[in-house]
Amino acid sequence: MSFMLAQVGKPAPDFKLKSTKGATSSKDLGSELSLSDYKGRWLVFFFYPLDFTFVCPTEITALSDRADEFKAVDCDIVGASTDSVFSHWAWINTPREKNGIAGLKYPLVADFTKETARAYGVLNEGSGAAQRGLFIIDPEGILKYAVVTDDNVGRSVDETIRVLQALQTGGLCPAEWKPGKALLQKV
Repeated sequence: MSFMLAQVGKPAPDFKLKSTKGATSSKDLGSELSLSDYKGRWLVFFFYPLDFTFVCPTEITALSDRADEFKAVDCDIVGASTDSVFSHWAWINTPREKNGIAGLKYPLVADFTKETARAYGVLNEGSGAAQRGLFIIDPEGILKYAVVTDDNVGRSVDETIRVLQALQTGGLCPAEWKPGKALLQKV
């Protein structure tokens, strides 16, 4: 585990965390995911405060509902909190109408030791929970985008996709740039 603080333009801190990936029951939970599993693909890696809360399921399900749009541009999604993988599993198996995230289309990882949240600079040391942090990591493992918001404010999937697509151009993208719009030219 790397303990460097995440910095845009530098290698993203590595992680190896237990996940819900591929689980079909609570008995097969805990397969490990690491940053290196995503080498060669873009990754949206995000933290949220806690399972079974209020704003978190709105973000998690909004990303899940649009997961195919991320896949279409060679990007995977992984969510993380400091809850256990068992808490994640219970939440995934709770219907949406009961504040759950049933039908989730990407894995959640359990940063139970809080080392990864600390490395990404989102750990609230007082509460032990992660803040809302979202990171876009390129296929070479370089951190290209980082945003941290207050716990009261959910993130925008539209903006995340827009920034991802802008980063993928490799060019100079002006404010409000969207796919199909002109890139800026260096003079």
